[in-house]
Amino acid sequence: MLVAVGGLATVLPGISQPAQAQADLPYHIETLADDLAHPWSLAFLPDGRMLVTERPGRLRLLSNEGETLVESLGGVPEVFAAGQAGLFDVALSPQFEDDRQVYLSYACGTAQANHTCLARATLAENSLENVSEIFRAQPAKQGAAHFGGRIAWLPDGTLILTLGDGFDYREEAQNLGNHIGSLVRLNPDGSVPQDNPFVYYGEARPEIYSLGHRNVQGLVFDNQQQRLIAHEHGPRGGDEINIIEAGANYGWPIATGGLDYTGARVTPFEDYPGTEPPTLEWTPSIAPSGMALYSGELFPEWQGDLLVGALVNKEVRRVRLSDDGSSAKDVEGLFGELEERIRDVCQGPEGAIYLLTDSPQGRLLKVIP
Repeated sequence: MLVAVGGLATVLPGISQPAQAQADLPYHIETLADDLAHPWSLAFLPDGRMLVTERPGRLRLLSNEGETLVESLGGVPEVFAAGQAGLFDVALSPQFEDDRQVYLSYACGTAQANHTCLARATLAENSLENVSEIFRAQPAKQGAAHFGGRIAWLPDGTLILTLGDGFDYREEAQNLGNHIGSLVRLNPDGSVPQDNPFVYYGEARPEIYSLGHRNVQGLVFDNQQQRLIAHEHGPRGGDEINIIEAGANYGWPIATGGLDYTGARVTPFEDYPGTEPPTLEWTPSIAPSGMALYSGELFPEWQGDLLVGALVNKEVRRVRLSDDGSSAKDVEGLFGELEERIRDVCQGPEGAIYLLTDSPQGRLLKVIP
């Protein structure tokens, strides 16, 4: 564990001391929990307890100090766990204190036919009850890559679920007749909001909110600026941050700054008429993961900034957006001294920053001044 106090950095037993540990770090990193199997997402309950998803299909209940209260809550839907597939996001209903509703995104099906799914359940003491699948992306696809899976609530009470292009199906991200490579907007029961942009648009899937996405794994709603912010993975380069507008096309795969994994161009176009350019692009790729919009008091110099997990860089990028969303600045990398893949970044109710590290022995970390 690395501790920085009074400008001095100290590494406690269990972590080797990297060169960056000599820097003047204005924070203290504490391990709350370890031995988490590829943890993916974190949600805070009103009483301070935490729910953590583990990709193999477990939903763990932790105390506010990180102690495991329930290793695996009962009632979690059966997931398809292989490669990038598994249990993804956990999100509480905006009215959780009244309805106790929890939402889970996950891969379901088999290697030959799978989907990104969304379920709703009631949180009981040691289990989920009244579990029901409320959305399943169509059509089925093969493989175990690019599922999306992030959830965010909009102020009107609808939710956004991010989806991926399935890796081998990238051309379908421009096809409104399926959900591949899109963001969908749903009512809390999974039904279609009648003001979705493509509800009355020919054969389009009515759930679609935006299209032309590759694999969106970061999503936040900015209440101050009233905007939905997402990031997505490019191939070799071309990772993007986008301001999401209803009905907009974000270009994949006809416009990208990234190359295919073979080194060949995916498309001759970095921008294309009728598609939205990214607010920020990373080339080479950082492999963005979870994302938080910081609004706490503990780190006032970071207020209003995005904190974006970076799997390849093994750090968190701090990004500052302009008020109108037209530009963004990648300010700095944080927490690189951990030398661990960061899967999720969350702001806790007290303003601390919480990190999940992506490994078979993943950790829950708490960052305070």
